[in-house]
Amino acid sequence: MIKSQDIKKGTCIRMDGKLYFCIDFLHVKPGKGNTIMRTTLKDVVSGRVLEKRFNIGEALEDVRVERRPYQFLYMEGTDYIFMNNETFDQIPIAKELITGVDFMKEGDTVEVVSDASTETILYAEMPVKTQLKIVYTEPGLKGDTATNTLKPAKLETGVEVRVPLFINEGEIIEVDTRDGSYVNRVKA
Repeated sequence: MIKSQDIKKGTCIRMDGKLYFCIDFLHVKPGKGNTIMRTTLKDVVSGRVLEKRFNIGEALEDVRVERRPYQFLYMEGTDYIFMNNETFDQIPIAKELITGVDFMKEGDTVEVVSDASTETILYAEMPVKTQLKIVYTEPGLKGDTATNTLKPAKLETGVEVRVPLFINEGEIIEVDTRDGSYVNRVKA
């Protein structure tokens, strides 16, 4: 059990039979009455975000989570097969549990978060930025950097992103895996 005032960002709690991660919190001391803890919680399964208030001292059921690096090996049907970098055990993880899955290529390392008591995998997370090669895009124009115009480009993972006009086929770019936006060009 954990007291409500001990909740911090990243704390996982079980409430109403569901698991929630705290993504934001605030201690509130109103002029009258007791101090409360205002939290923003994210449902691990559905990704739904809700705001919840707790009285200070309220007991909550905390969940111990483990974060481990796993390496993506290959796809088998609809599952993605990962290998634990420490024990070399291989596990399948469903596509819907992986954030940034469209930007993942063989050999990439992801952080797998699991419930320590039941060994249930809660989700897997790609790094925020990843480097990918452009396999197809229309030819760029030299010196066309003044405008903020974007063109489509197909990456080595098969996903299409929008890149500036001066980016050419065969170049390596950095992509934000949360929203698929272009970050910058990687110098070779």
